[in-house]
Amino acid sequence: MTTSPLAFFWGDDELSAARALDRFEAALEADSGAPMERWLVRGERNGAAAIIAAIHERVATPVMFGGGTLAVVANAGALVVRGEDRDAFLAVMTLVAPGNALVILDASQSGAKTPIPKRLADAVAAGGGTVRRFESPRGGAFTGWIEAEARERGLQLAPGASKLLAERIGGYIAEGDAERRHQTRLASMELDKLALYRGTGPVTPDDVRALVAEAVPGSVWAFTDAVGERRVERALELLDRLLESTPEPVLLAVLHRRVRELLEIGDRLAAGERLAAAAKAMGIASEFRARTLSGQAGAWTTAELTAALDGIVELDAMVKGAPGMELGVAQRRLAFGLWVMDHAGRDRPTSA
Repeated sequence: MTTSPLAFFWGDDELSAARALDRFEAALEADSGAPMERWLVRGERNGAAAIIAAIHERVATPVMFGGGTLAVVANAGALVVRGEDRDAFLAVMTLVAPGNALVILDASQSGAKTPIPKRLADAVAAGGGTVRRFESPRGGAFTGWIEAEARERGLQLAPGASKLLAERIGGYIAEGDAERRHQTRLASMELDKLALYRGTGPVTPDDVRALVAEAVPGSVWAFTDAVGERRVERALELLDRLLESTPEPVLLAVLHRRVRELLEIGDRLAAGERLAAAAKAMGIASEFRARTLSGQAGAWTTAELTAALDGIVELDAMVKGAPGMELGVAQRRLAFGLWVMDHAGRDRPTSA
């Protein structure tokens, strides 16, 4: 069966998409009996017409000798912002010469429900091509993925090792917008490292603790989400972990940004703006993130958010060691925790 020359791979699992691209290329080479030249190009809004012309030249030129060209287009959404560019790119997809192929890679944000741009995915499907989503596994599914990868390598995992590895990489973070695009690749690399360390012996949970550093994806954003949703216990749990690995000024910066965003989107919605218009004015491109902020803002009053911002200013002074506010590490950690309880909690003052 001849492989279709069109494919659209999307989702937040970068490793699985890369492997699918390799398999797609191998199938094309098996059909033609010759190796293909993989040509990578990234879409940019400025100069989109020139990029589309270059893609056209690559894929529409008939193959005379040897293998053809496999054009791989990343960030294709930037090429179809303007109507004339979109029409030109859709036309190119119908002109792929025998022996050549065109693949669009959409590295979607975690939590995305549809490919971007969907019109290109629909065009690939209409042309008989392959459209596949690769979603980064999480929780128990990620543990199972790790175990399957280990079996393929002939690597033995002792009970509890796969789950601990998944936890340390961040597979059990439940927040929908945590960044997971490189999660499976990171797990694959860690398995390679553990295999070298253990050889033929089984990898134990102690081995995982010794060799695998915690790299929770988007844990800072998970913390700010917990604050925004006023889930105090979850926020304190994440804060305790973050203070071990994240510089305090970084933590303050993202916390300040989140509270300021909640204030602004709450004010805009209260003034009668539609969510889409408010998000655009604030430079928020993700509909999912806009809905998340809107929901969180509804849990606060303007006075509460203003007080929370004032508290962040005080924390900033402590972190910078302002005169009269020179505190040790333990005291600053306590101050962060008190801020969470004072402001994210509801009617639970603790500072006094």
